[in-house]
Amino acid sequence: MASSTISTPAPAPVAAPARRSRPRGSGAQLAWAGTAVVVLACASMFVGVSDVSLPALLSGDQTAWDVFWISRLPRTLSVILAGAALGIAGLIMQLMARNKFVEPSTVGTVESASLGILVVTVAIPGASLLAKMSVATVFAAAGTGLFLLVLRRIPLRNTLIVPLVGIMLGGVIAAVTTFFAYRYDLLQSLNSWMIGDFSGVLRGRYELLWIVAVLGVVGYLCADRFTMAGMGQEFSTNLGLNYGRVMTLGLVIVSLISAVVVVNIGAIPFLGLVVPNLVSLVFGDSVRRAVPWVAVFGAGFVLLCDIIGRTIRFPYEIPVGVIVSAVGSAIFLYLLLRTRKNG
Repeated sequence: MASSTISTPAPAPVAAPARRSRPRGSGAQLAWAGTAVVVLACASMFVGVSDVSLPALLSGDQTAWDVFWISRLPRTLSVILAGAALGIAGLIMQLMARNKFVEPSTVGTVESASLGILVVTVAIPGASLLAKMSVATVFAAAGTGLFLLVLRRIPLRNTLIVPLVGIMLGGVIAAVTTFFAYRYDLLQSLNSWMIGDFSGVLRGRYELLWIVAVLGVVGYLCADRFTMAGMGQEFSTNLGLNYGRVMTLGLVIVSLISAVVVVNIGAIPFLGLVVPNLVSLVFGDSVRRAVPWVAVFGAGFVLLCDIIGRTIRFPYEIPVGVIVSAVGSAIFLYLLLRTRKNG
């Protein structure tokens, strides 16, 4: 009887475990980016006309320490706070308007805040910074709300039409502000509000900027809600989101950040537009992941521009608003041309 052989199939090769790819914008990368910002911050504290150097501080030079505590450290902290907060405000504004090419300085928010400061300066010349900030916040919210109202009435919300509408609205508000500033001989004060400059930041005159740090944290905690609201009222309502409440929260955050920065520093245009768009190009459109990157990149960007402004014509200083405007407008033009080419 012939012996039968039973052939057993060869065992299938065990597949090697798939290697996990680290997501873009991982924690390690964010830590490295934060370290770079800290390095820039350290460099910023030793740039200036006064002799504040590490050897002078280590030797116990009292004058150097006074300049460091009174001027250099507050200035660096204000640069970081303003840069990070304006970047987050721009990101929230883009979600509210559902357009990548808007930010507080291109929708009339900053111009409205300046108008509010002018009104309170004329009505109450001796008003405190807190009073000016409060009135500027109300005017900024009104200007932003007006832009969103106009935006709803545009039948074809073309990507490029929306920022043009905002710029025109801001131009009208700025014209009204300039007229009354000329009428009451306050043009010089108006220029100081419209051009961001950190040279006047001193200890005791920047502490209100810590408010924007709290607002940035609130923006991060509500990132998912802003993401859903950015998909439209009908879609977000179907998901159970209170659309009106989220939009009001975003309006308050954007208005407060704009008002606090304009009152203490002045306007820094295009920052809230450029930073979120560059972060989106590199790390995608996840808002919760983008907010820390926007904060870090915004702080680093303004720090770098501030250092350039202090060194390019040393010992004179170019306001940081001028440097950011030049760089930001060039990047804005690139983004517009890139969108038109792809679209």
